[in-house]
Formats: sequence, C-alpha cells, structure tokens
Amino acid sequence: MLGICRGRRKFLAASLSLLCIPAITWIYLFSGSFEDGKPVSLSPLESQAHSPRYTASSQRERESLEVRMREVEEENRALRRQLSLAQGRAPSHRRGNHSKTYSMEEGTGDSENLRAGIVAGNSSECGQQPVVEKCETIHVAIVCAGYNASRDVVTLVKSVLFHRRNPLHFHLIADSIAEQILATLFQTWMVPAVRVDFYNADELKSEVSWIPNKHYSGIYGLMKLVLTKTLPANLERVIVLDTDITFATDIAELWAVFHKFKGQQVLGLVENQSDWYLGNLWKNHRPWPALGRGYNTGVILLLLDKLRKMKWEQMWRLTAERELMGMLSTSLADQVIHWNSPKKLRVKNKHVEFFRNLYLTFLEYDGNLLRRELFGCPSEADVNSENLQKQLSELDEDDLCYEFRRERFTVHRTHLYFLHYEYEPAADSTDVTLVAQLSMDRLQMLEAICKHWEGPISLALYLSDAEAQQFLRYAQGSEVLMSRHNVGYHIVYKEGQFYPVNLLRNVAMKHISTPYMFLSDIDFLPMYGLYEYLRKSVIQLDLANTKKAMIVPAFETLRYRLSFPKSKAELLSMLDMGTLFTFRYHVWTKGHAPTNFAKWRTATTPYRVEWEADFEPYVVVRRDCPEYDRRFVGFGWNKVAHIMELDVQEYEFIVLPNAYMIHMPHAPSFDITKFRSNKQYRICLKTLKEEFQQDMSRRYGFAALKYLTAENNS
Repeated sequence: MLGICRGRRKFLAASLSLLCIPAITWIYLFSGSFEDGKPVSLSPLESQAHSPRYTASSQRERESLEVRMREVEEENRALRRQLSLAQGRAPSHRRGNHSKTYSMEEGTGDSENLRAGIVAGNSSECGQQPVVEKCETIHVAIVCAGYNASRDVVTLVKSVLFHRRNPLHFHLIADSIAEQILATLFQTWMVPAVRVDFYNADELKSEVSWIPNKHYSGIYGLMKLVLTKTLPANLERVIVLDTDITFATDIAELWAVFHKFKGQQVLGLVENQSDWYLGNLWKNHRPWPALGRGYNTGVILLLLDKLRKMKWEQMWRLTAERELMGMLSTSLADQVIHWNSPKKLRVKNKHVEFFRNLYLTFLEYDGNLLRRELFGCPSEADVNSENLQKQLSELDEDDLCYEFRRERFTVHRTHLYFLHYEYEPAADSTDVTLVAQLSMDRLQMLEAICKHWEGPISLALYLSDAEAQQFLRYAQGSEVLMSRHNVGYHIVYKEGQFYPVNLLRNVAMKHISTPYMFLSDIDFLPMYGLYEYLRKSVIQLDLANTKKAMIVPAFETLRYRLSFPKSKAELLSMLDMGTLFTFRYHVWTKGHAPTNFAKWRTATTPYRVEWEADFEPYVVVRRDCPEYDRRFVGFGWNKVAHIMELDVQEYEFIVLPNAYMIHMPHAPSFDITKFRSNKQYRICLKTLKEEFQQDMSRRYGFAALKYLTAENNS
C-alpha cells in the first residue's frame, strides 16, 4: 500500500517538487486485475474464503487477485532496487530535510520512463505548463475534524484565496463540530465565487475504523481512502489537502497538472522528505511498506472517475487486509517542516525563514481583504448576499447617520469555538451560562471571571486576525483558561468603525447549551458561589414555566485592587465605608435605580420591581428571550433597548436578595470617548432611539405607548 504520511504544517509552492505518479504506486500496477463488470466483495476484517456464502465464482476471483498481487509485489521489488540505485547516484544534499526543487514547468515523465528507473517528480522533465481556463472551477477536498483542525484550515483557505484567480469549490469532510464552525465561518465570510459543501465524517467512520491506526490524526487521517465513494459521482477530479498546508502560489498551477496525466495515471503525489519509510531509524524499525521514502499525502491529485472505474474501493481494502496481517497497525511518518508548536517554529532549515514568515503572514492576514470579486467570472446567486446589497442600497449615503445605520447590516466574519469546548449541561435542567462580550483591551478579565464563576461561559470576542492569534497565545499560556473546557470563545472579526456590542451579545447568546443564561458584561466579577445560587433561584422562582428576568444587583469599585466581599454582610459594610458604590451612582443613577438598593439591603426574599425609563439591569433569563437590537453600536442604549423589549413582552423583573456583582475599574473605552466628544454621535444615538421606539409601537401596538411617554417625561 502507499506509504501514507500526514505532515502537521506544510508549504506548497510552484517551486516545490510536485509530482504526478504514473506507474510507481501499486494502484497503477494493480489496475489490470479488475475487469469492468464484477466488483470484488471484500470483508474488512476477515477473509471471505471462510464464509459459507462464499461462491466458487468469487473464490476464483479472489485467487486471481492474489496472483496479481504477487505480480505487483515482484514489480515493486524491482522498482525499489532501481530507486535505491537512483538515490545512491543522487547528490548528498537530497538527503534529510533538503529536497531538490522544480518549477511547475517541469514534467512528470511517463510510466515507461519510470519502469526504466526514473523516479516521477524528482528526476523527470516536463514540457510547458498547461493553462487552466479563466473561469474553470477548481475542486478542493479537505478532511477536517474537531476544534483545532477547524482553526488550522482557516490559514490554508486564506493562502488559497490570496493567490487564486479561479472559482473554488471546497468539499469538506467534517465531523459535527467542524461543520458547525466552518459553515458559520464561510456563511459570514461571504467570499465571491466560492462554494462549500459538507460531507458527514461521522458516517464514514465505519468505512475505515477497522484499520488499526497509531497516527496522531486518528481515524480521520484514513478518510481520504473513501473519497471516491464520498464525493459526488459526477466529480471527475479533485485536489486533496491536509488542513495544515500553506500555499505560496496560485492553486491553479496545481490544478493544471491534471492535464499532464496520461493513460492510467490516476494519482499525483510528492515524495516524503523524512527517512521514516527507509526503515533505518533504529534497530528493528519496521515502517509501513513504501517505495523508497514513500509519498506524502498532504497534497494529492485524484482522478476520481478513473479511480472508480478501476474499483479503487476493492483495491485499497484488499491491500490493507493483506498488509495488516504482518504489520498489525498503520504507523505513519511525519514531515520535517511544520508549525504546530513553538518549538517546531524554531526548526533549523535553510528555507525555514521563508516558510515561517509565509505561514505567520497568512495566520494574521485580514480575511476581510479576501472578499474580492473574480471579474469576468459569473458567480452563483447568493440569497444572503443579494439581500444584503438590497438593504444597503436602500440607505441614504448622504444621511449624517449613514455609518450607524450601515453597521446594522454589516456581516462580520465569525469563527465559533475558537478553542476546544466540552460541556454537558446539568441533568436537572437548572444550568446557567454566563454570557459576555469583550475586545482585546479586556482580555485580562478572563482569568478573574473564571475564578469567580465555575459554570459554563459563552464569550464573543471582537478581534482582528492578528489579535485572534495573540489571544490564542495568551489563552494557551494560561493554566486557568486551559483548565476550563466549558468556556466557548467565539471570534467576531473586526470590520467597520463601531464596536458591534449587541451583535457580539447575540453571538454569545446563540451558542449556549444550557436552558438559562446570565447576561453580564466582561468588566463585572460575579460574587463567589453565584452560579449555584442562580441554579437554586431558577427552581425557587419557577423560571421554566414563567416569564421572569432575575436581577443580579450591580455595584462598582474605583479601586484596582479590591478585597472581594465574600458575603452580602461584608459587601454592605464596604458600601457604608465608601469602598463600594451602587453601579453608576455618580454618572447614570437612572440605569439601576429601579433595583431599589435600599430595599435590597434588608431583603431576605426575592422582590418584584417595575420597569422605568433607562433601566438596564443585569438579568438571568431563559435562553429563548429576545435578541439585542443590532442598530445600537458602540456606547449608549444597547442594554436599555433590550430591557424595554423584555418588559413589553411581559417579563417580570425579580431582584435576587443574596446575589451581587461588582464592576472593576478600567480606562474609558474608545466608544464612550466618542460619545462624550462627538456631538453628531449623540444626535445619531437619539435618532436611533426614536426609531426603535417607533418600531416597538408598530410591533407591539398599545402596549408600547408607555415607552414614548416615559421618554418624554424623563
């Protein structure tokens, strides 16, 4: 069988030694053993010769295959001898980490030359590079599973999009986690002339799970074997990539190599760089059988139509069964140059500086810049894109509040679950998720919040691509954050001039797995034990069957170092001494005055309060509560509007007597600075408030009239 290896971070350039395998692999040599008409039925784990249903006809067919397999082995042994001679004559610099490079104009030879001892891709000559049609769609297949691989594949896609000049069709074989992440990413990325289809990797596990495998990629690394069966029957050719590839040139140059395939050539591969398959790394080293160094499957060109005609499914199964009788499990090689850890980024290689810089460039490259049209190539109709353009065209660009209004319709690229997430809600249906949003300047609050709140957390982070990588390094270097798998980090990438606070809240709200959520802000530390207290309050107040919003009273300190109160009595003492204050007591009393802090001081049971103008408490609600209104961006009225909508939908506001949260001091945000210094900002905010109230009146009728009255009286 092919020597399969999967590098963790590889680079593909026009200058690298890409090859089209003619007759060197067993797949070509073995193709003559299958005739059109009768597929060979093979069992994954046991010989069918022992099955009572095994017929004489299939027995003869099997024997014929085995005879042909022996012939293949003889031819392969001859090829290995020729390969050894060729390697012995090769310059010494081709050993180890250094491989000879060839431009894409070089050829791949043919099967006759190969049989004469020429190794495809490393020793052959090619004619002029064939041209890919201007609007020809390039098909790319990627197997992707889990949180880390979903993050890695973004860098690959960026590098492809950066260089490409053709429409692309990505075929993603993904598990449920990767599909959720990448479907949202591509939907919000909205790149023209890019189509994405998903195929359920979990349904394919049974196809390859019978193969014992010691490779770090696990079962998913073997799923490339079943692509002929998985991908659409009318798809003739595809480029298969690992998630950790980075392109240094247009992928069309790779696609053009398909035009060089001749006769029964069906696979394109490059030679493995490591010495793994040579079998001399240590005493009794027995690698998986391969020709010479073997061939790397991080990049594969597949002629699917020919592979199907050659009965690929039966071929690889038969070979795997035979080899596993002696090998017991697959143990695959790894590449020399890959960037999956800081240590490997420091690898010594004469090309490493170029590769490292290339990888880091795309890692932090602004993906929004890749939303460029392919002029001259018709794109498939995209309903979401068309609706967006229609909404934007209806806005008046001469309106002084145009930028505010435009932000409401901006589609922000979103990467869900940027880090590993693993949490099952409590079985008693009382679980509560803390929901918050933040930008890079509030990152230092994360560890403190995790220490105060042991329950699940859903966070939306507003970051640039470069800041996302800084956050990743920060999180991976934090023992506190890495010990928590119940925190969902959702990256919303920066675009536009405003902080989309309510969009961020909606993203964090949408991706919780618990029946209730605590709508907080990143600057607040909840009291110790609040998580368990809220779960008990959910039962006490019957939140499951009533429309209630439980209010957690908010306080603040002006001290950067605070001895956090461990009880309500301690908090009241600090309140009396002036160490703590009710939240925004000095600048915006109306925001929390309806909480009735005087009553809260002595309350021992929950009590109800009425809505008042500009009320913006922090509440615990069911997950089916209304979303935040996206028209409010930056500073001002973003929470007020949400509480108003809860009130018009007849939520009861219930203050919890033994709950509290404390706002920690920080420098003023850029948005509040703009609000205070920019008169037009304040005028536009007032306009948006009035329009929101008018919308409320249209949606809720008479019940919403009180908000207009309250605003006029305030």
